Amino acid sequence: MTSASTPSTQTYQVSGMTCQHCVDAVTEEVGALPGVTGVRVDLERGEVAVTSSTAVDRADVAAAVDEAGYALV
Repeated sequence: MTSASTPSTQTYQVSGMTCQHCVDAVTEEVGALPGVTGVRVDLERGEVAVTSSTAVDRADVAAAVDEAGYALV
């Protein structure tokens, strides 16, 4: 019998996000990472919450956020 992976959520501070385009770009790039099952962006707080079924490396999240044009703090 195999046990199901428990989803986990990590929150990251991101600089430079100001509008819905920012939200869409970060959501698309981070959401494409292997194991990511959900992305929630909070513009007011400058936060991105990443829910995943497997561990996601901070460096991978940083690279995806960078690809979208922003940076982890």
